[in-house]
Amino acid sequence: MDPRTSKPLNGAPAPLLVAIVGGSGAGKTWLAKKLRAALDPDATHFSLDDFYHDCSRIAPERRAKINFDHPRTIDWDCMEKVLTDLRSGRTTRLPRYDFKTHCRVREKTALACKPVVLVDGLWLLHRRSLRRLFALKIFIDCPVRTRRGRRLLRDLRSRGRTRASILEQLKNTVEPMHERFVAPQRKWADVVLRHTFGASDVRRLARELRGKLDVLRSDNQKTNHEIAK
Repeated sequence: MDPRTSKPLNGAPAPLLVAIVGGSGAGKTWLAKKLRAALDPDATHFSLDDFYHDCSRIAPERRAKINFDHPRTIDWDCMEKVLTDLRSGRTTRLPRYDFKTHCRVREKTALACKPVVLVDGLWLLHRRSLRRLFALKIFIDCPVRTRRGRRLLRDLRSRGRTRASILEQLKNTVEPMHERFVAPQRKWADVVLRHTFGASDVRRLARELRGKLDVLRSDNQKTNHEIAK
């Protein structure tokens, strides 16, 4: 059975899982939000960013030395459980992560299953067990200079970082880990977008996803009709 199209327990078509992958600052979240709006009310969205391991039991001075640009910092078991819940048609609970403290927030977020589930993250295609679940895999190819500029602005504004610490991390871990773990995922993508992508690309991807939804719904109706005979 194809894990991308198997039925959830309620008999409805399994949701279409869409992976949006690219380097830090490539535009993953922007694209996910635009697609969600274009597919409303049939889409929902969450990010791999909230699945970092909780560091509350690690001293703050040691947390600062952790390489958060390596995929081992992600709680992959939790991520797989969330995707399994959604593919089964169940509402799931998402962890919440505070990048200023590198700790999880106690309260979780409920996420109801919808026909299209958009997921953005650095390493969604790195693990075969996850890669095979996605019906559409998008990779954003963005030059290092653009990514660095966006990352610098984001971390200064929202993550309580100093300019010096951001530039040091970009040089020592972000770019080396990008070349090692992020960039190679391009070969598994169904769609590769240049960093200049815009509204026309969003419309094209939304049409493609609506077409996939229509096929799934039609096939599901035929199957249910055959079962009812």
